Amino acid sequence: MKYITPAELENWKPENDFFLKYRTPEFIVEKKKLYQKELELVGAMHKAGVPFMTGTDVPVAYTYPGFSLHDELTLFVQTGFSPLEALQAATINPAKFLGLDKSLGTIEKGKFADLVLLDANPLENIANTKKISAVIVNGRYLPKESLHKMLADVEAMVNKK
Repeated sequence: MKYITPAELENWKPENDFFLKYRTPEFIVEKKKLYQKELELVGAMHKAGVPFMTGTDVPVAYTYPGFSLHDELTLFVQTGFSPLEALQAATINPAKFLGLDKSLGTIEKGKFADLVLLDANPLENIANTKKISAVIVNGRYLPKESLHKMLADVEAMVNKK
């Protein structure tokens, strides 16, 4: 939450959200049941061969852009995806959907070199996607130290407001 502006945090409070401010204990119980049903549905759809793409980086309360992708990958695995299938939902599947699979989505000669380099194998444990060693974006190498500095800069900017 240290990367989210105070104004956004204020907006996220249930008492400030039209859809949440009237929630009751019964409402919360029903929402939790619905969430479990949604997880089951995703698992069933996957089992039936429905293609998936990741996409949690939206302005939704307590969904943190960038960080939430790791949570989504974990959820995919919990619903029955293999770690490889979860990773494909974040890489090749969106590229195919957008018609950009000739230049994005896999590591091949002639494609854009946008990569996340990890310290551990995500195929062994999907949580290893959080163990980021470096990022290559638009061919620019960003080591872990640079990534930490970027986050520190965002935190400092948020705290100035």
